[in-house]
Amino acid sequence: MTLQNVTSPEETILITGASGFIGSHLVQACLQEGHYLVLVSRNPDGLPYPSARNCKKISWDPDELTAAMENVDVVIHLAGESVAGRRWSPKVKDAIHSSRVNTTRALVDAMSQVESKPRLMISASAVGIYGDKGDQIVSEKASYGDDFLADVCKAWEEEAMRAESLGVEVAIPRIGVVLGKGSGVLQKMEPPFRWFLGGPVGHPSIYLPWIHIDDVVRALFYAMEQTELRGAYNVCAPEPVTMREFASGIGWALRRPSWFPVPPALLRLLFGEAAQPILSSMRVMPYALQDHGFEFTYTDVRTALGDLL
Repeated sequence: MTLQNVTSPEETILITGASGFIGSHLVQACLQEGHYLVLVSRNPDGLPYPSARNCKKISWDPDELTAAMENVDVVIHLAGESVAGRRWSPKVKDAIHSSRVNTTRALVDAMSQVESKPRLMISASAVGIYGDKGDQIVSEKASYGDDFLADVCKAWEEEAMRAESLGVEVAIPRIGVVLGKGSGVLQKMEPPFRWFLGGPVGHPSIYLPWIHIDDVVRALFYAMEQTELRGAYNVCAPEPVTMREFASGIGWALRRPSWFPVPPALLRLLFGEAAQPILSSMRVMPYALQDHGFEFTYTDVRTALGDLL
């Protein structure tokens, strides 16, 4: 992955969610670009990065967070409990909500306590804010959904936008379905295909707002350089595909058929309310990124899948 003409000069960047899939790729890219990092974690000693002059690890302790915030140029907030792979009990739903909303509040509160505030906060959100939109083209101006995840995203974004009142600019990347090696949707869909049992998951006609992990990292960096890219912007490839096309692409990359669909009824039986994100159709377009000159490395889903599988 190249970040040429995307990154800003060396800055101090505070990152949450550094142990996650997107976060781990972002950290490596930041270090390669020569940035100084402050990584925030519930278990900083467990982060898989060595402590060094250019990489400091801290906890979510309010005093520690505030002290570190004094010297930060950019905050990139990616922390959040996983929403996939399990049923949503009340306890799980509370963890999904609090791990996003409460941590965002803690970051903005820390900013309010320091004299030298960050110039920019990039606070992740998700395309799930739009809910099920069928085959409707979804821009950043589309209406919001009314399900659980949409409500979480709305509260999450509202907390981040509080930073504007402190004089901190805010960019909110609404991230789609991220494709990368060994994680996310590919990790779950690849094994059945290798056993000749793969196929579309849920409704074959739903739209999947996919994006390659390299383009996610570049889109996060892009907000650091493009000072007019502020507020919400969709982070997904400019060519969304249906689930049928996506499954066919996996089959093509692995040289396997795409014969065995997973019916929606089975997903609802297995996951209950947590099946909703899998069954929602979102034909999301990255208009804000395109309007500000961002160029995707991967626009064709088969090219992306061929790189990853």
